[in-house]
Amino acid sequence: MFTGIVTDIGTVRTAEQRGDLRLEIETGYDTATIDLGASIACSGVCLTVVDKGADWFAVDVSGETVSRTATDHWREGAKLNLERSLRLGDELGGHIVAGHVDSVGEVTAVHSEGDSTRIEIRVSRQIGPMIAPKGSIALDGVSLTVNTVADVDDSTSFTVNIIPHTGQQTTLGQIAVGRQLNVEGDVLARYIDRMLASRAQ
Repeated sequence: MFTGIVTDIGTVRTAEQRGDLRLEIETGYDTATIDLGASIACSGVCLTVVDKGADWFAVDVSGETVSRTATDHWREGAKLNLERSLRLGDELGGHIVAGHVDSVGEVTAVHSEGDSTRIEIRVSRQIGPMIAPKGSIALDGVSLTVNTVADVDDSTSFTVNIIPHTGQQTTLGQIAVGRQLNVEGDVLARYIDRMLASRAQ
């Protein structure tokens, strides 16, 4: 489990297609404190550390994961929001994030609003019920508060604000129209939506 509070921005140093896609990610983390088998959220995707060096760790990204996430993240040179897994006793500064992507969203509008940046994201209508005004959402692993939500035809659009600190500490600082983001809705809403759908059958 994670909190959506990014603690490092990593860079994909190598991307090698084996049976799965093997990534080596350069990091500022003290890798001596990272165990093989540990979970690290990479732009919102929970991945397992399979190898490491002095300033990097490696993960395997399965074909299933690649097919359900923003593929531009899995290339050499890509910047990734990193968060190590939550430990009992840690401060829960964001919200509960599982690292399981529900949808790939697309940025459809970017506006300055005071010192912040308001962005609009469009996702599949299928995950619309998991997004609520003033609820929590994770975008590329960053915990954010939803401002507005609107269902339009077969999609759902919602807005969030990126404050300057978040822009500086994550990859969301240079956001632009057309960018794809990994979107994870509120984990509790995911289970409620599933229960309601089952009862309706």
